Amino acid sequence: MYRIVTVCTGNICRSPMAEIMLNRAFEEAGLADDVLVDSAGTTGWEAGNPIDERAAAKLTELGLVSDTHRARKFDPEWYSERNLILALDVDHYEDLRLEAPDAESRSRVRMLREFDPAAAGTPVSELGIYDPWYGDQADFEATWRMVNDAVPGIVQYVLEELARATPPAEC
Repeated sequence: MYRIVTVCTGNICRSPMAEIMLNRAFEEAGLADDVLVDSAGTTGWEAGNPIDERAAAKLTELGLVSDTHRARKFDPEWYSERNLILALDVDHYEDLRLEAPDAESRSRVRMLREFDPAAAGTPVSELGIYDPWYGDQADFEATWRMVNDAVPGIVQYVLEELARATPPAEC
């Protein structure tokens, strides 16, 4: 099982949107049994709370269910349990890399928007998705758009990772 965790601040807006969107994309790619995506926050501020109603509204508009989501804090044990740790903003990326126990764990921390082909060559410092919580529905639309643009690249990356991990069939 290839495991991914998406990470934002409180785990009620950006990261659950990314989690739910990625799970659908992996399901559509026929990888639901091979890839598991979950999410967390760098803080426990919102632990136990449901997804923000504006994020839920956008996901519902897309036919995605979010009503079972409950916010939680990133667990340091996940550095060894997750193949890919996707930060939604620069501060999450920096915190996760700083707290990583070793170089291998640090290498698993990536910015979600690194996988958007339109962002190729963009410095990490410019790949963040700002927190829509402070805004209105238009900010959640912008978040959805930025996550959505990266989803195909993440799926492709995971397909390549799975192919590398699978030994060739014997004749």
